[in-house]
Amino acid sequence: MKFFWLLPLLCVAASAQQNEAGAKPGPETEEQELNRALGEAGSSPMEFIRALEKHLERYADTKRRPEIERALVKAAMETKDNRRITLYGEKVLTREPDDLQILERVTRALLVSDARDTSERALKYARHYEDVVNAMRSKEPPGRMSKGQWQDELDRGLARALVLEARATGNLGSPDQAISLARRSFDVYPMAESAREIGRWLVRTGREADAIAPMADAFTIADPRNTDQDRAKDRVRIGDLYRKLHGSEKGLGDLILESYDRTSGLLAARRLRMRENDPNSEATQILEFTLTGLGVQPLKLVSLRGKTVVFDFWATWCGPCRVQHPLYEEVKKRFAGNRKVVFLSINTDEDRSLVEPFLKEQKWDQQVYFEDGLSRLLAISSIPTTIVMNGNGEVVSRMNGFLPGRFVDMLTDRIHEALRN
Repeated sequence: MKFFWLLPLLCVAASAQQNEAGAKPGPETEEQELNRALGEAGSSPMEFIRALEKHLERYADTKRRPEIERALVKAAMETKDNRRITLYGEKVLTREPDDLQILERVTRALLVSDARDTSERALKYARHYEDVVNAMRSKEPPGRMSKGQWQDELDRGLARALVLEARATGNLGSPDQAISLARRSFDVYPMAESAREIGRWLVRTGREADAIAPMADAFTIADPRNTDQDRAKDRVRIGDLYRKLHGSEKGLGDLILESYDRTSGLLAARRLRMRENDPNSEATQILEFTLTGLGVQPLKLVSLRGKTVVFDFWATWCGPCRVQHPLYEEVKKRFAGNRKVVFLSINTDEDRSLVEPFLKEQKWDQQVYFEDGLSRLLAISSIPTTIVMNGNGEVVSRMNGFLPGRFVDMLTDRIHEALRN
């Protein structure tokens, strides 16, 4: 079943059913009824939705209403049901106003119509979306995301909030303000949607000649959210408008090439700024990373090509890491004279200020690197984890946790194996 957002419902319902096991037969409890209804729904998203809606009708005062309404809005998002996205999404947002995913989808669902009442509600949500994104800039990156990746995500989020504000504002009778908001969106993060919105309101205000350039940008920009279908529609729009203004499409190809060069340059400049602030912002391979740390100079992992590298991922809060540490040190001694083997201590703490005092207290080696986004690439989901990389930059061993009685010999064997590869 792909509807993972229903698992809490199913698990709780199944648990309730198990608790009833052995009880005398009688009327179904609410949990049993929900469990049966979800089971009968099978893999059909619409049947899941119907089952949950019928449950809310039957049990109007259920304590599980918030959980069920959240499941309903997730299901509606998956089935692209704008009516239900709005219906249940707005209910969820009264309780969880800062949920960015639901905020965006509710706002977009409201903007399917250009009606004034839905645009007013959409504008309220889009502005709150902007406020939430801006407030997140003072927070540390989540999920071991690098600072550059976090900045990139926040910029994208802000650009999306602004373009939604632009649409709602234009619908409410302020097209010049809509153009300004859409331009701000494009400046924050160049997106096809922002360029398209600029062109939309320029056309609406009679500035058709000025609309050609942003419409071309929407068509040419490298944007993962800009589908082939979107680009096909952009091509028709720009062609129709260009022929209307010039009588034919002569010269349109040159204009599109200019747009391609312009948008490519904007994105290249952005990537360069990100690399200057975070060298790992676009790293997709281990050897592309540069690690910072304590008591060490920044380390470009590409400088270790040709060597076997052992990454020890640990954290100050991790009890097993303390137990593993002397075993790890024993393995290091076995390879002390081998210049082809490098051991790197990789700290994963979100609060890096804890690391230096911890090292002094534990009397550990002071040369420690920070993960700087590497743990995300390697999908480090538990601590401690030991990764062995061969000389080609390939992961040849992953040890999640450790067996105290066997760790030293196991890691030794895996290092020898990597040296042979």
